Amino acid sequence: MKYILVTGGVISGIGKGIIASSIGTILKSCGLRVTAIKIDPYINIDAGTFSPYEHGEVFVLNDGGEVDLDLGNYERFLDINLYKDNNITTGKIYQHVINKERHGDYLGKTVQVVPHITDAVQEWVMNQAKVPVDDDKKEPQICVIELGGTIGDIEGMPFVEAFRQFQFKAKRENFCNIHVSLVPQPNATGEQKTKPTQNSVRALRGLGLSPDLIVCRSAKPIEMAVKEKISMFCHVEPEQVIFIHDVSSTYRVPILLEEQGIIKYFKQRLNLPIDDQPSDLLMKWKKMACRYERLLKVCSIALVGKYTKLSDCYASVFKALEHSALAINYKLDLMYIDSTELERSTEAENSVKYHQAWHKLCKADGILVPGGFGIRGTEGKLQAISWARKKKKPFLGVCLGMQLAVVEFARSCLNWEDANSTEFDPDTKNPVVIDMPEHNPGDMGGTMRLGKRRTVFKTENSVLKKLYGDEMFVEERHRHRYEVNPELTHCFEEKGLKFVGHDTEGNRMEIIELENHPYFVGVQFHPEFSSRPMKPSPPYLGLLLAATGTLNAYLQRGCKLSP
Repeated sequence: MKYILVTGGVISGIGKGIIASSIGTILKSCGLRVTAIKIDPYINIDAGTFSPYEHGEVFVLNDGGEVDLDLGNYERFLDINLYKDNNITTGKIYQHVINKERHGDYLGKTVQVVPHITDAVQEWVMNQAKVPVDDDKKEPQICVIELGGTIGDIEGMPFVEAFRQFQFKAKRENFCNIHVSLVPQPNATGEQKTKPTQNSVRALRGLGLSPDLIVCRSAKPIEMAVKEKISMFCHVEPEQVIFIHDVSSTYRVPILLEEQGIIKYFKQRLNLPIDDQPSDLLMKWKKMACRYERLLKVCSIALVGKYTKLSDCYASVFKALEHSALAINYKLDLMYIDSTELERSTEAENSVKYHQAWHKLCKADGILVPGGFGIRGTEGKLQAISWARKKKKPFLGVCLGMQLAVVEFARSCLNWEDANSTEFDPDTKNPVVIDMPEHNPGDMGGTMRLGKRRTVFKTENSVLKKLYGDEMFVEERHRHRYEVNPELTHCFEEKGLKFVGHDTEGNRMEIIELENHPYFVGVQFHPEFSSRPMKPSPPYLGLLLAATGTLNAYLQRGCKLSP
């Protein structure tokens, strides 16, 4: 097993996740089996109880793990399926060690950060690195480990110490450290500054880790003189300094790394049994990156949500839309609309914001209402859904988006004026969305209906069934605590809102489709978590096809994309 540790310096959010994913993609293109682990030094057990404004979206895995969004990057780039134990947190490690102490495993010993916490980290990494993540179920050969945060953070110190020890346990030919740093360029001088990188590498060395590669992030391409300066002051060869500037698409990052000789370096440094040249997989990435940059036709989608101030809050939704747009040769114009700005209360408080939000919604080719929690912004989402239904605008509702589509239909078409979800109004006389008692036990963390579950189509006449290739069932990832009330579904079906997909028992409503509408679809699951660059998610692909007026032609071709 070869281990590649990716650390970061100067600032957090520098792009370690994309760098780690890109390195994995390059090594996979050389014929190696690659897995990935993300370490988050926070004390939370997992990401499940975070606000999306803390660390971006909560990504859900097949096994129900609620994890950091970087695991989504790994899955999309490497086309693998990870597990919850591929996300290590300080909380998980301390819980693991404390449970062992209570069990008596350390009887007679003082339990300390060194050696007990650091040993637990190393043991966890070695065990998880062996778990197969590809469809062929073979043990991986390379494990890319991303250490979250920044070198020097107090909460990350036990993990840095663990890997200082681990480099000797694994042996030099099996362990490699890549340090991602920032090269800022102040507007006042326009000069690219190396001092932050020098200080960051010095701090890393002081903690006992020496970088084998220094990946320098910058806004613009870095000059050769800067590369030579970093090489001299950071005690590495010039070929060990890699530059990654801001690019139009993350698909371009593996190509930038490959062009700077990273395959040749890894072959020598880790003694890998590979050729110097990548295989067809990286050629596909190159073609995809070139196609992305040459797209001319534009499709605009309005994303109506409540976490629109930070794009990472809907990272997987954005990627799923982007994958689908690329598949049909369209450039995606994603317009984020804060749902509260569509509400009447905003018109009274700030009429400019209100009219700007509605202007965006009206000019969009399609409308998407993603998942979420809490009552704030729900009335604005209901307004957007109503607009999509009445004006026959292509619409996709995901999780809460589907539930609100049911609420809107009940109010507008069934004349149930107080219809609501018990999440927002526990005393409503028409509870069209109710909680699932077994998934509401009191504790908030890890108690929702989570992970990959089967949805069975109950009718042949379903747009989504055709988009999924006429499969009898699909398996997608879930994350919800509330569901459509199964006792009231017959009222909706009589008026044309069809529940075309159920769970395996037939009790839980999973997919809705509206009759006599170009594309009005809601799904209880989160199809964005399974979308891949070369395998777009069918519900999102359907939205893009409908928004560009090509859905019927696609279905008539037997769900084959035009060349």
